[in-house]
Amino acid sequence: MRRAIALALENVRTASGGPFAAVIVKQDRIIAEGTNRVTGTNDPTAHAEIVAIREACRVLADFQLSGCELYTTCEPCPMCLGAIYWARPARIFYAATAADAADAGFDDAFIYDELNIAPAGRRIPMTQLLRDDSLAIFSAWKQQENKTSY
Repeated sequence: MRRAIALALENVRTASGGPFAAVIVKQDRIIAEGTNRVTGTNDPTAHAEIVAIREACRVLADFQLSGCELYTTCEPCPMCLGAIYWARPARIFYAATAADAADAGFDDAFIYDELNIAPAGRRIPMTQLLRDDSLAIFSAWKQQENKTSY
């Protein structure tokens, strides 16, 4: 965690991105690090956890982080939490809370609230189109013999 905190502080000092960092460890060895790169790359998905997950998966040549631990300087936002669950690390350690982040201007509580609203009523309305046509994609997937389940 101390390494993640040092990375986040350096990220703030160099104005490279937001005040967040993450480190992924496997068998007591750091295999990946990530800092928030949202503003530096104009990529809203470049949160520290996402950057670290991408690097760790590249290093491990695997889309899952089995047996890994993720250390992050702040409680993960909804997007990062989703990515973490998809990556399936063994455990997560975090330092600051979501409330601490909100106090610094990074409030994602509205996203959690949006998840409880029907898609058409969300701040960014969602409209379903061509569902029946899209079901053919899932049908093809189900019939695929050489698929990799995840």
